Amino acid sequence: MLVVFGGILIVISTAASAQIMKPLMDDMFIAKKKEMLYLIPFGLIAIYATKAVGKYIQTIFMEYIGQSIVTRFRELLLSHIISQDMAFLYVNRSGELISRVTNDIGRIQTFVANILPDLFRDVLAVIALVGYIIYLSPMLSFYTLIVVPLAIFPLMSIAKRLKKYSHRSQEKNADIVTRLTEVFNNSEIIKANDTQAFELKRFSVQNWQFFKINMKTVYVGALVPPITEMLGVTGLAAVIYIGGKEVFAGRMTVGEFTAFITAVGLVFEPIRKLSGTYAKIQDAIAASERVFDILDTKPSIVNGEKVLDKDIKSIAFEKVILRYEGNYALHDVNIEIHDGQKIALVGDSGGGKSTFIAMLLRFYDPDEGIVKINGTNIKEYKLESLKHHISLVTQRVYIFQDSLAANVAYGEDEIDEARVIAALKLADAYDFAMALEEGIETMMSEAGANLSGGQRQRISIARAIYKHASLLLFDEATSALDNESEKRIQAALDEYTKDKITITIAHRLSTIEHADKILVLQKGCIVDSGTHQELLENSEVYQRLAGELKE
Repeated sequence: MLVVFGGILIVISTAASAQIMKPLMDDMFIAKKKEMLYLIPFGLIAIYATKAVGKYIQTIFMEYIGQSIVTRFRELLLSHIISQDMAFLYVNRSGELISRVTNDIGRIQTFVANILPDLFRDVLAVIALVGYIIYLSPMLSFYTLIVVPLAIFPLMSIAKRLKKYSHRSQEKNADIVTRLTEVFNNSEIIKANDTQAFELKRFSVQNWQFFKINMKTVYVGALVPPITEMLGVTGLAAVIYIGGKEVFAGRMTVGEFTAFITAVGLVFEPIRKLSGTYAKIQDAIAASERVFDILDTKPSIVNGEKVLDKDIKSIAFEKVILRYEGNYALHDVNIEIHDGQKIALVGDSGGGKSTFIAMLLRFYDPDEGIVKINGTNIKEYKLESLKHHISLVTQRVYIFQDSLAANVAYGEDEIDEARVIAALKLADAYDFAMALEEGIETMMSEAGANLSGGQRQRISIARAIYKHASLLLFDEATSALDNESEKRIQAALDEYTKDKITITIAHRLSTIEHADKILVLQKGCIVDSGTHQELLENSEVYQRLAGELKE
């Protein structure tokens, strides 16, 4: 309501600023009424004071509405992206997705926060002034307003080209963000190979492509204001000619003509601004289309209805098949696992070990077959309740820019320090954590740069322990640890996991030789299974792999 109230004040004051020209000319200058020497200046001040108040009210509340919409929009987009399948996140470059959340939303924000208030104000001003000039002289207003439809046709053609260039500009911006993300994420390898010049050259190519696309947008967008102004001045010239004849014939007073010309001059200013805004609107439309392209993407992993409110006691793969790009990631996998069992996965790279784990997290659903947990199809469970019972530790360690304690208790608002310390002790991380300057409250640098690789990995293991999950998934979780540290952690985990299911992808023989069952995967198939000793005696594939895993 306040936005509308501010707009009404602007409309009234804009029309009044043209209307005051009539008494200024007829009563003050021609009739020479002395009281007008006082009334006109005070009236002018009152008009512009009213306009200023209206503009302030409208700007503040339009900004508030616009900023809040865009802020919510940004959250909605991120929420939608991170709720997508892992396949979606793997296929789409991180730089592309970051660009959608930052650059594309930023362009929409520029429109909503900066352009939309002016657009709203200018449209109201045009409506008010057009109504006023029609009221003053319907005949003259015809010659003034005939230029508006004439301007629409070239603007429509220009709009199509502007939107096309805006799309290309935003896509190229995503390429730049992707390139920068790669540079910053791989700074060590760049420095180690002294390839700064090589990376700068690759960035420069995309940077100048971005420049050229943006300049095309400028070239086309810059045509709009002069086209509009030329058409406008043509209409104004016709008005001066015809209006002058009306004054000479005595059918119109000088004051009425001056008020009309003033109103025409005032109406063309917001029209000129609107034509300049037109290019920016196309940019915002292109950005919104890219954003809605993401929002319209539906995840294929559909949330179930059942709540998994008990610990995971059994897992079953029944004739599970998963294809990826025409190849089998898993093929005819059949296995049953029960609580207390320690399962190890071994096999050549690309054999399906990580995919096996990913199926339990529902990163993917099988193309054929069923994955069951506690005898129920995993698809029937709510994702939140399912993942509440699963802890994952991968070779790639994720450390967030937060305190060490918050990293261990990741995802919880209330941190249980006693549980954090207990988890750190089990993960052989307590001593180094307490030796840090602020202990477990020490802030972690980006990607945990203030820790060693082994320390980061132990924090990751502590995070899994803190969660108290009934299913633990270790994907080469101790690859950065020395032998002694691994043995200490393994001994602690053996006791901790005795009533849980543990599935481990191993990089060392010592990690798996005490497993209850070892699954040997080749090209997505379980080709052999058994204990370490059984496989050494009966499996040629495992014999070869054991030799490769041997310390």
